[in-house]
Amino acid sequence: MRLRPIPVCVSCLVVTAAAEPPPTPEPAPSAASQPASQPSSQPASSPSSQQAGTDDLFKLGQQLFDQYAPPEVREQYAFPTKEQWDGFAVRLQHALDGNSLEELAALEPEARAALAALRVLPGYEDYADWLGSRVDEIQASRQALAQATPTIPRPPGVQPPGARPPNSGVPLYPLWLARVRDRPVPAGAAALMPRLRAAFAAEGVPADLAWLAEAESTLNPSARSPAGAMGLFQLTPDTARALGLRTFLPDERADPEKSARAAAHYLRTLYARFGSWPLALAAYNAGEGRVSRALASRGATDFAGVASALPAETRMYVPKVCALVAVRTGSALERLPPPRA
Repeated sequence: MRLRPIPVCVSCLVVTAAAEPPPTPEPAPSAASQPASQPSSQPASSPSSQQAGTDDLFKLGQQLFDQYAPPEVREQYAFPTKEQWDGFAVRLQHALDGNSLEELAALEPEARAALAALRVLPGYEDYADWLGSRVDEIQASRQALAQATPTIPRPPGVQPPGARPPNSGVPLYPLWLARVRDRPVPAGAAALMPRLRAAFAAEGVPADLAWLAEAESTLNPSARSPAGAMGLFQLTPDTARALGLRTFLPDERADPEKSARAAAHYLRTLYARFGSWPLALAAYNAGEGRVSRALASRGATDFAGVASALPAETRMYVPKVCALVAVRTGSALERLPPPRA
């Protein structure tokens, strides 16, 4: 049997390997208002020292795999070369940020292999939950391409005659509804969801929207991405700080109530700017600026009018949240009320 390489992001190893929590990697500019950067009190590391650290982390990952991977996993997968190891994370982030569903779908074999590795390495469960949600979106993108049929685009703001079914204005909603309809509720939902719903309600946001945490983190309060997002609602460090959360000692993104209040407040702000929950969710995922530019360039007023201009991840994310809200609560997203005044 030909062994398949397991690509795992080197940056995934940083938190596990370090004796003390390292500075969180700064992501690309996010949708939230960015606070001014503060000068670092630590001297910058040299390229040679960074390379040495990366090499050490690669060796650590190889040792962990050799020590902890079950025999059946080692029979199917080979630990990656360093080039494969580093390259997968770059390709994944590029595909998520890019506009091509084809590029995202093509990563499925590598993403599934990486997820298999993270599931068996001790201490990597938090990264596995993040990647598991992305694999779900990658698989859906492949399914969407297989089901694609030519359509005639409607002019912005023009609705077809007759009554529309719930969420019909969200492309790929039927696909996602079929994917999640029989999906088991994540472990911990019974304990977490009442707290998250109460936090959303306290911010004047429909409590049913708290289920976006399932799309973000599979309801793991400690889930983290290699880019530095963390928590039930996958807030980046800059966005979290702009929303009033601490990100170090303690990292309040891991606090269910505090992170839920922050996420709900952010959604409230996004709704005030864009006027609909699908667009607010798109901005939550892709950033306010990107959604605003897409609306302006397309002359559109709704998510359907700009979906094809947004990142591939966002095109999967919005219908996924719509479907999860519908399945978990029976509520159609477009019929949820606006935030309370």
